[in-house]
Amino acid sequence: MEKEVEPQVLAVIDEKRLSGPRLTPVEIVAKMGVFDARDKPYEYAWLATGDNVIATIWAEHVNVGAGGRWFYLESLDIQRRPGGGQRAPNQVQRAKDRLALLKKTFDAGTGFRAVLQTNRVAIVELESNKSAKVSTRVRDDDEWHVALWDAEQQRAVLVRGSRGWSPSEAELKAAVARTQVVSPVEAEAEPEPEVHASAEEIRAAALAYVTRHFTGYGYKADAAADQAGYDFDISNAKGAALLKVTVKGTTATSPKFTLTSDERAASVREPLWRLVVVSDATSAAPQHKIYKPSEMDQAPGIE
Repeated sequence: MEKEVEPQVLAVIDEKRLSGPRLTPVEIVAKMGVFDARDKPYEYAWLATGDNVIATIWAEHVNVGAGGRWFYLESLDIQRRPGGGQRAPNQVQRAKDRLALLKKTFDAGTGFRAVLQTNRVAIVELESNKSAKVSTRVRDDDEWHVALWDAEQQRAVLVRGSRGWSPSEAELKAAVARTQVVSPVEAEAEPEPEVHASAEEIRAAALAYVTRHFTGYGYKADAAADQAGYDFDISNAKGAALLKVTVKGTTATSPKFTLTSDERAASVREPLWRLVVVSDATSAAPQHKIYKPSEMDQAPGIE
């Protein structure tokens, strides 16, 4: 939430938000060279054209050090969320993919581009609250780089601007306390209880989640005709067709799903066809991933 953001950081975000054209979070990433941005709107990092890495920087976790330099603590623990609590399997995969891209820049000695983002709920609830949607996302004109990769302490330090500066030990300790980055010596969090639901309940929850997801960004999600081979026609405010999505839901106790013959036929027939898999569909914090027809057989749980 904006009240958790350092004033200096918030001032930059507000200037960018008010000075540029009004773009959706997806459009911002797409304009930075991510061609499949619409298929991956909630990834934590992307590989753009020219082998450039783009990463989300949650403004609530940005710290201001000596001389006004910005830095950001990145947890290397993919299993636990910042602030504590076990990640869901798809959250683990997103964290793993993000760290792989950041490590790529660190090993190569290159920087990465960032999108600064604030959220609608407290930052500690980012991965556990189903209402934790993007509040503001802007492109940062300054390049970032990974200044430190500390596998022992399970954290990396990301710095905005030119190289040659790193936060002091005192600044790092203050940042750990402020941002609640999980350290490797903390106790294991108790696993969240599993939800036992019927196939009908899982499907209904997944469909409801996808409807909220797309309408939350101003898109229309119209139910498709029976036997169309997909569940929703997704269009923008002007009525232009964007996607034709088939929705599948999974849970820890029901991790498998199948595609019908109609759905597989539509995946070949319809250029806009996509598979949306909603994991932890009946939980308080469902997550989703979108697959192109060429990728759908790689979706976890497909039979």
